Amino acid sequence: MRGEHHDSHGDDGCDGYDDIIGLPHHVSAVHPHMSRIDRAAQFAPFSALSGFGAAIRETGRVTEEEAELSEDARDLLDEELRMIQERAAGCPDVVITYFKPDERKEGGAYTTVSGRIKKIDTCGRILVMEDGTKIPFDAVAGIERGKGE
Repeated sequence: MRGEHHDSHGDDGCDGYDDIIGLPHHVSAVHPHMSRIDRAAQFAPFSALSGFGAAIRETGRVTEEEAELSEDARDLLDEELRMIQERAAGCPDVVITYFKPDERKEGGAYTTVSGRIKKIDTCGRILVMEDGTKIPFDAVAGIERGKGE
């Protein structure tokens, strides 16, 4: 018949549980009672691909290739460094653009710093800025002397 439900266990549908329906709730003697928050945490969604988003962002991050300077441009930079070194006692303000290699992948980015040069290490071919930034001579793409120079 339409709308009627026939159950093989009887009319009320509970006959299959009659043997346990009246028993007290089991409490384990071995395992401590779990709080509702801990029990709910078992069913909380989780990220099976944890770290995958960061990997995708890293792959998508764009780096630049270092441009090769011409001999003339390199000579001009060397001359500018010599002039700055001669005036080092006056701690000249400079703006330096240099190529900073990326720590994680091939390429890098051009960075501009401004400030005073603390030391020019000609043996190690490194400029040391007052803020501690170390810039290899070969990474320098441009130098501008600050005002008053």
